[in-house]
Amino acid sequence: MEQNYNDFKTQHQESTAHQKKGTGQILAAGILGGLVATVLIAFLLSSNILTSASNEEPTPTQEAAEISDQIFDDASLSADLNELSKSIVGVVNIQRQNVFDQGSDAGTGSGIVYKKDGDSAYVVTNQHVIDGAKSVEVALNQEERVEAEVIGEDPLTDLAVLKIDGKHIDTVAKLGSSEDSMVGDTVVAIGNPLGLEFSNSVTKGIISGKNRSLSVDTNGDRQPDWVTDVIQTDAAINPGNSGGALVNAKGEVIGINSMKIAQQQVEGMGFAIPIEQAQKIISDIEEHGEVKRPLVGISVVKMNEVPQPYTQNINVPEDVKEGIVVAQVESGSPADEAGLQQYDVITKINNQEIKNLMDLKVYLYNEVELGDEVELTYYRDGKKQTTTISLDQTI
Repeated sequence: MEQNYNDFKTQHQESTAHQKKGTGQILAAGILGGLVATVLIAFLLSSNILTSASNEEPTPTQEAAEISDQIFDDASLSADLNELSKSIVGVVNIQRQNVFDQGSDAGTGSGIVYKKDGDSAYVVTNQHVIDGAKSVEVALNQEERVEAEVIGEDPLTDLAVLKIDGKHIDTVAKLGSSEDSMVGDTVVAIGNPLGLEFSNSVTKGIISGKNRSLSVDTNGDRQPDWVTDVIQTDAAINPGNSGGALVNAKGEVIGINSMKIAQQQVEGMGFAIPIEQAQKIISDIEEHGEVKRPLVGISVVKMNEVPQPYTQNINVPEDVKEGIVVAQVESGSPADEAGLQQYDVITKINNQEIKNLMDLKVYLYNEVELGDEVELTYYRDGKKQTTTISLDQTI
């Protein structure tokens, strides 16, 4: 069963990538507060089918690639890429092993310097790159590292924002638009595969697909509970490339490299977060230190997964086959104020069908803003009803 007993409020707790959620009974579940903060990894990551592109134990076997004038057969573009590469940095996750340890590198990834403001410069990277870090450093090159402040992170979208002293930064990445790109367009990936020894390596490929929807596991229970939209590319993305740049033929960043499929029979299937999605998350993190999302205030379970002793309380017409059943309503929440009750069966939000918890989360987090009102369609005692919920509280 999917994890169904959480609320839509974000719970800021340690990553659960190595934890397992308890199953519990439907009425014993806690109030769902959104997604448990975890490393954003692909569904069945633990089976090594889809893997993040972070690097934990570099095992370099080849020389670093260098930017050449032949990347796009355009010398001026090659110059642009060489300039852009100066804004791609290494991100080092440092974890203390014991009280006598000053800290050791637990892994490395990549980051993009996207802004310089006053005396500070800002770097975006993947959240899983810095997850669990006692401290974080930004590697400007193989010899020079500077301490970084973590402004905020969002496990749901696998993004984090760091701040460093701006005196070290001369070049800021030029951001483009993934929406203007087309399948078949040439792109390059810039990052630090297999560790800092191969910093600013460049690989070339094409956009293999746009608007790909990948099921992801955000709570470590090996069940898909979120869907993320990504750009697919066949440009080589290796461990350590996480947080690096996917760049178009204009030398503009159009995506943030995040994961790849790692199966022996699969070649050239990497994925990047579209820059438009990243910019919204970056803005929220800069302003609030986190991403604020609408609160509903219910715990739910799929209608066909209600434990047998409680199915007698579910009363819907015979033609209603799918929906989510309210297990509990948080007192004083928007759902409580809207009159939702235990055993109500929700089937639509703003006329969008809701078949499971993931459908509701995706709609709430992608389609509405704080302060909006949404209409829920539900069944109670076999009768179809609607109610309006004001999303004026945050998780």
